[in-house]
Amino acid sequence: MAHLHDLTKNQTLVLDALTKWDGPASAYSLLDQLRAQGFRAPLQVYRALDKLIEYGLVHRLESLNSFVACAHPHDHAHGLVAFAICDTCGQVDEFSDETVERRLKGWAKEHSFRLAKTTIEMRGICANCTAQ
Repeated sequence: MAHLHDLTKNQTLVLDALTKWDGPASAYSLLDQLRAQGFRAPLQVYRALDKLIEYGLVHRLESLNSFVACAHPHDHAHGLVAFAICDTCGQVDEFSDETVERRLKGWAKEHSFRLAKTTIEMRGICANCTAQ
């Protein structure tokens, strides 16, 4: 994982914007937010996001086609990342589960499947929205 001081200016700007964002953000939303800092093209945002994902500082939420800053940038040794996404308020909770990870790795081994990455996205309604 890259140390924060190893990031380029654009990567730092994108990470800062995403960290302050309330919920997941699309690349185009980030571009709009960062125009005043000199961003002019989506490619600038996507390049920064690609590197931030590679460094384990950002995750792409496939089902929303958006991005979130990693809640646990220090803990990527586990390999499995799971997200609970509230369809009402947009809150995203990131977590890992050793039991699920073990079962998926076991299945992969039994089926000679070379596992590269596992991301689980659960969609539903969070406790706050359910209580309202």
